[in-house]
Amino acid sequence: MYSESDLEAAVAAGALKEADVAKFRRFMAADRSTALVDEEHFRLVSGFNDIFVAIASVLLLVAIAWLGGEIQPWIGALGVAAAAWGLAEYFTRVRRMAFPSILLLLAFVGGLFGAVATGLIGDESRYGSGDEAIVATYISIAGAVAAAGAFLHWRRFRVPITVAAGAGAVVATIIGILAVATDGNVEPFLHPLLFVTGLGVFALAMRWDISDPVRETRRSDVAFWLHLLAAPLIVHPIFAEIGVLEGALTVGGAVLVIGLYIAMALIALAIDRRALMVSSLVYVLWALNGLFERFGAVETNVALAALVIGSALLLLSAFWHNARGLVVRPLPEAITNRLPVIGKETVTA
Repeated sequence: MYSESDLEAAVAAGALKEADVAKFRRFMAADRSTALVDEEHFRLVSGFNDIFVAIASVLLLVAIAWLGGEIQPWIGALGVAAAAWGLAEYFTRVRRMAFPSILLLLAFVGGLFGAVATGLIGDESRYGSGDEAIVATYISIAGAVAAAGAFLHWRRFRVPITVAAGAGAVVATIIGILAVATDGNVEPFLHPLLFVTGLGVFALAMRWDISDPVRETRRSDVAFWLHLLAAPLIVHPIFAEIGVLEGALTVGGAVLVIGLYIAMALIALAIDRRALMVSSLVYVLWALNGLFERFGAVETNVALAALVIGSALLLLSAFWHNARGLVVRPLPEAITNRLPVIGKETVTA
């Protein structure tokens, strides 16, 4: 299986002509009766060798973390980061293996974060109840180092998930800074902060998406991972404030959750990204479950909730580009020109 990034690289290397690749994309779109732009392609596994290498890499990195941790925790974490970068030099830069590249990137960024955080924090027993700001400062520094490492990794390997990993590190840094500013009393401000940072990541994802409206380059893959990060940052604070997580959801609250989910579905259709719908799926299932329970279907409430939402999502998937047309066409031209093209238009192009 070849990804859009592979086709892009083949054109850049002169192995394929751009016109031939464009014909191939149109053929695949017509053959599947939908536009490739609507498929949200991203490369994960091209063969079992990807899984084989990923398993071997995880075993090696766990061993390094374990053995290094016997000396000092930060040594184990730093060893993981160094080993992940070294392995990426071959499996990412030379072999271009997608799944191992994702794991190695996450191991590198996580290893950097863990090395700095554990190295600075040290023995937690030496901190008292009033030292939360100190710990938060160290976490902020670790997040900043991890973000810088993600930037360097991107410059070297160009793995699409790297930008999202760096954005996640920046979010962790911002939360740490807020914890410092509030002397560790960050909880009252956490949900608004997560929501705002989620909107920021979403805006960054849209910037990458807008630069590739037909989704033929690596930029679309970068946007996919950013949307996947932004969605829970946006969705979780909203539903947490409604009270979904506390089990105190009323009938009105359940209806509000379902209404918000419909609104998110419309946004997902407009931008042609399903991440918003997937990330909030657990909340709407919980809301439907509560509604059915209140109306007497106690024994089958979970099954009924799954039946309703599963059927709705399957219907939406089957008629995705038709539904997109209904949502996108009434929008102002200034907006539609920046959104991914509508499926039927792409097929007939």
